[in-house]
Amino acid sequence: MTSYVTEPTRETPVLGEWEVVVLGGGPAGLAAATAAARAGRSTLLVEKGGYLGGAGTGGGLSTFCGMYSNVHGEHVLTVRGHATELLERIDRLGGLRAPHLSFADRIQAQAYDIPAYRSAADEHVLAAGAQLLYHAFAVGAITGPSGIEAVVVESKSGRGILRGQVFIDSSGDGDLMAWSGTGHEKADPYGDMLFPSTMFRINAVDDERAGPAWKTLPRLMDEAVAAGRPRFPRRGAIVRPQRDAIEWRANATQLRNPDGSAVDGTDVWQLTHGEVQGRAQAQEVFGFIRENHPGFERSYIVDIGPEIGIRETRRLLGRYVLTEDDVRSCARFEDSIGLNGWPVEAHVDGDLDIRWPYGDDPVGYNQLPYRVLVPSEGPGNLLVAGRCASMTHGGQSAARVAGPCFAMGQAAGTAAHLALKARSTVAEVDTGELRAELEEEGACLTL
Repeated sequence: MTSYVTEPTRETPVLGEWEVVVLGGGPAGLAAATAAARAGRSTLLVEKGGYLGGAGTGGGLSTFCGMYSNVHGEHVLTVRGHATELLERIDRLGGLRAPHLSFADRIQAQAYDIPAYRSAADEHVLAAGAQLLYHAFAVGAITGPSGIEAVVVESKSGRGILRGQVFIDSSGDGDLMAWSGTGHEKADPYGDMLFPSTMFRINAVDDERAGPAWKTLPRLMDEAVAAGRPRFPRRGAIVRPQRDAIEWRANATQLRNPDGSAVDGTDVWQLTHGEVQGRAQAQEVFGFIRENHPGFERSYIVDIGPEIGIRETRRLLGRYVLTEDDVRSCARFEDSIGLNGWPVEAHVDGDLDIRWPYGDDPVGYNQLPYRVLVPSEGPGNLLVAGRCASMTHGGQSAARVAGPCFAMGQAAGTAAHLALKARSTVAEVDTGELRAELEEEGACLTL
């Protein structure tokens, strides 16, 4: 039974007021803040860490998935606009590798250098005119008759209030929507929640001798288990070279609680367990790679992601809920605000299940409707973008990756501007005007 302590009443300082307040600096958040600021809105981007990028930096991911679509066999960059400008900034810092094929060579992904991404993201958001607040951990919301009035944060400076007119929840876990009483659901960790991972990077690899290790390593792992070795945290391992081929990234862990359930990213005790378990799994899997695969004999772990990579927790109940069938049937929507070409990537117990679009020659992408960002009921000044947007478990298993999150974020920031311009709720935004604004800024809404 939980016991409670009543804290004394106190006055909390107001740290400022902005037209748009964005919570969470992952792909959706940084795109949202950039879009709102470029439209001329005073904008604050609040991030709990000391850098932007979300799982792509703090989680050590180092790959943008979902930027490309396989359109009738042709690999096409389908997430554009502010996201491609960010790629150009990373490239100018020497941090991009040529896109590579993943998942049986059926889809392209974009590897990058994490420090370059961090620096480029700072430049990208600040050049738009947005303000950054790092090391501020959001802990609550203040609501009133007009909707959300402020976000409450804790930092080294103490507790503070951030007032705003329109709020964008791109926290990943949907923290702001939960605190404000906005309708949402949470994945069931016993079979309906994607398992988290801990990413790590390997240095001093002999690239020529390693060859296409991402193809041969899973077979070696299966053979070892068949010969009696205890099973690995996850069947197979995704290993790929970075910009300099002596350094490889590895995605080979899967984090679970002692009862087998997925680690819940909204539970601090489970997060702690996951961090410890993830580092142990990284060492275990790397030891096998080094001892059994050519080219890795002199290699070592150069970095383990400073945070575990959470894939799924809370999801908005929005005006439309994107489903797995929408993804696999390449659905079209009149209020499209971007595209997703990534397949359903289900991190199931001990394995990875990839589910592709239906048919022999699919168009290869689904559109993302504006309605997945808009609560079906709740505050009229809240938009939700990123992996916590309105999607089923299956739909979210595809559209949670960086590419569609960039697209959702740019749309959310632009919609916030239009709601302020029209003095309307976010649900009343003219989607025709929104789409026109996005296309003018280079976004791809259809092909």
